[in-house]
Amino acid sequence: MMKLGLPSRKGSALRILCLGAHSDDIEIGCGGTILKLIKEHSRVDVYWVVFSAESVRAQEARKSARKFLTNVRQKEIVIKKFKDGFFPYIGGEIKEFFEELKYKFTPDIIFTHCRHDLHQDHRLINELTWNTFRDHFILEYEIIKYDGDIGNPNFFVHLDEETCRRKIKYILESFKSQDQRGWFTKDVFFSVLRLRGLESNSSHKFAEGFFSRKAIL
Repeated sequence: MMKLGLPSRKGSALRILCLGAHSDDIEIGCGGTILKLIKEHSRVDVYWVVFSAESVRAQEARKSARKFLTNVRQKEIVIKKFKDGFFPYIGGEIKEFFEELKYKFTPDIIFTHCRHDLHQDHRLINELTWNTFRDHFILEYEIIKYDGDIGNPNFFVHLDEETCRRKIKYILESFKSQDQRGWFTKDVFFSVLRLRGLESNSSHKFAEGFFSRKAIL
């Protein structure tokens, strides 16, 4: 297994674009990696977009994003109100937002949903990510769910236990509206991190898994 790293950018910030269909997707899919990148890079700019969140869910989304981005000086948190579960049917409106986004922020790395995700909203965000950003490093994160579609990732980010605990703590503290969901628990989140750590031989035992469709060495 080859270990790769992001290229050194002396004097300039690492620019990260995080895209999530719903208000807890980014945190679940790549929250640990975001925390790690912020810790390891002295300057980070983050553009954080949640496409569907209203009322309580919107409040939770902002609260969580602020927790994860506490140490980021340059950040933009955008919460949209596209109708949950209907993204394929309002794709034109969402595509218009993507067209605006590509002129507002030029990222070094993009985190988005997986292409094979069985949730229709997730798939559309993935499709428009690749359609809009054609010359960027894109990592597709996974979301655990009843459908059992998380698959076999081919790109891993090793995480230490403290980072994993922070990720899960922030998620559980921020999204109280999801407490009643049987899968929204500490042990479920830890189990996925431990499994990906095992698969990638992480010295710290934990990792987040991603799908990298295109990469240049």
